[in-house]
Amino acid sequence: MESPSILKHLRDIIIMPFTVTFIVPYFLYDSKDVLIPHNWSLKLTGWLIAVAGSALFVYTVFLFKIMGQGTLAPWEPTKKLIVEGPYRYCRNPMITGVFFMITGEGLMLFSTNILAWGVAFFIINTLYFIFVEERSMMQRFGGDYLKYKKHVPRWLPRLRPFRLLNS
Repeated sequence: MESPSILKHLRDIIIMPFTVTFIVPYFLYDSKDVLIPHNWSLKLTGWLIAVAGSALFVYTVFLFKIMGQGTLAPWEPTKKLIVEGPYRYCRNPMITGVFFMITGEGLMLFSTNILAWGVAFFIINTLYFIFVEERSMMQRFGGDYLKYKKHVPRWLPRLRPFRLLNS
């Protein structure tokens, strides 16, 4: 089994995360959106959150390519269940990374519109995972996914890493 090409990964990153972290915020940003006070500590906090989110996102994409042998897009899903790295602590660290990127942007730009988009992004993804993604994962990975889902929370990380042991 071979992982999709770098070009397929780049295509899917441009179609999905790039759109939600750059294109949508670009259209939502309004310099007159001044409900958040402008100060350097808020801007710095935004940068730190965005950088952390970017690092988490890049790491999870790497895991999808190397371990999962798929891309982040639902039309080219992973062929193997990933239960390593940040996936040992929560089931959706890639989306958490993207959420942090959007939140960081909102804070850096002092934009309530972008922060509201971050909340909408989180809600949309939560519904998608509950009604679509988790069913797909059950069909692809069966009992291993059921065990993983039982022990690893969707969003809030566990304190101790989970390890899936095949019996």
